[in-house]
Amino acid sequence: MILFDSHAHMDDRRFDDDRQELLDAFPQQGLRYLMNAGCDLDSSKSGCRLAKERDYIYCAVGSHPDDADHVDEERIEIYRRLALENPKVKAIGEIGLDYHYEDVPRDIQQKAFRMQMDLARELKLPVIVHEREAHEDGLAIVDEFPEVKGVFHCFSGSPEFARELVRRGWYIGFTGVLTFKNARKAVETAQSIPLERILIETDCPYMAPEPFRGRRNDPRLVRFVAKKLAQLRDIPEEDAARITMENACRLFGIKS
Repeated sequence: MILFDSHAHMDDRRFDDDRQELLDAFPQQGLRYLMNAGCDLDSSKSGCRLAKERDYIYCAVGSHPDDADHVDEERIEIYRRLALENPKVKAIGEIGLDYHYEDVPRDIQQKAFRMQMDLARELKLPVIVHEREAHEDGLAIVDEFPEVKGVFHCFSGSPEFARELVRRGWYIGFTGVLTFKNARKAVETAQSIPLERILIETDCPYMAPEPFRGRRNDPRLVRFVAKKLAQLRDIPEEDAARITMENACRLFGIKS
């Protein structure tokens, strides 16, 4: 299989001991492309460095909802400059809303989300959205920016919500959660939306698929998400890998 891990965090400190060894090996292990998503300023800069070092790595810059209280005009200007100066920045992200813990007040999250959606609109880039327990507000903000499209990564909503996003031209990203025995909603969603709107991802070092659940995840394991998707859609694993790779290339403007 030839694979595209559409959401990874290879800059995470949990890879500090073996990052270079892993990155050297990935292309020989079937990984054609990798999207490294930013969560804050430091990880956005680190992702840009990784993308410059490796031909198969691309990156996104942005602030996760947990970092929303640091998003201001100065931060937006830094993200703008990173995107304009580095052609391998292919998205703004990961951005969005997270109401599960609410470490940052909702109004501040929403303001940061809007500011970064506006930056994506200005730069004509797609976005990578992190949305948890904020479906209604997330969809409302998305609808304020009809020109901006992207992916709701590590999708946690209902099949109905996914279909609403697909109807608006968005993509849905699935992690190793798709392989979990209790992943009823994810399974139903993956079965009910068009294959042409599905991306697969690791979200590493988090969300390792079965049978590696609870361990450090890495992009080699995205093949298990492809395998599960193939089973759910009754297609060959190679087709699941190829279709999701083509989808990610189309979204991020990468020539396959």
